[in-house]
Amino acid sequence: MPDSIQTNHRHFIIHKPLGYISQFIANETKRMKGKKLLGELHDFPEGTMAIGRLDKNSEGLLLLTTDGKVSAEVRSKKVEKEYYIQVDGKITDEAIEQLKNGVEIARRSEIYLTLPCKAFRLDPAPVFEPRARKIRDERHGPTSWLSITLTEGKFRQVRKMSAAVGFPTLRLMRIRIGNIILGELPSGKFIEVESFNI
Repeated sequence: MPDSIQTNHRHFIIHKPLGYISQFIANETKRMKGKKLLGELHDFPEGTMAIGRLDKNSEGLLLLTTDGKVSAEVRSKKVEKEYYIQVDGKITDEAIEQLKNGVEIARRSEIYLTLPCKAFRLDPAPVFEPRARKIRDERHGPTSWLSITLTEGKFRQVRKMSAAVGFPTLRLMRIRIGNIILGELPSGKFIEVESFNI
């Protein structure tokens, strides 16, 4: 492929807000009715795709590109993805060790053992802008925050992992992909970059 065509690809770093799904085009009209797509946030160029996904109820760092080759590189197991999660209850050291060593989660019709990962408690808790849909408060019991860093990305993996050790996820924020961090980028905003420094 000539260099002149390669340099036409575009790359974006976006802070995905709560309530949006990581798609740009509605594939099935009935199933997509009432769902908000990333393409509604900005007029991204034709062919833009999300690298990996964040589900509707997850927030944070998402990379967008028009280059499928770059997408495959970022999704590889060589690139770490770090998440800050708020869980229901005061998470124990034992539960954190379980997460680090790998836990069994349901994947389609089989049981999958997650790869070892990095996990630790966040104290003090991180400060993020309030969500549009409020999470229950301390009157309903304590919560904890922790960091989980994975090199894989199965469907709803982080949520399934925290549930597997008895501490369901209340809020999930992806804050890093490789060397790219979310930083102070506001929810719903994006920046365009020449390339991804992963």
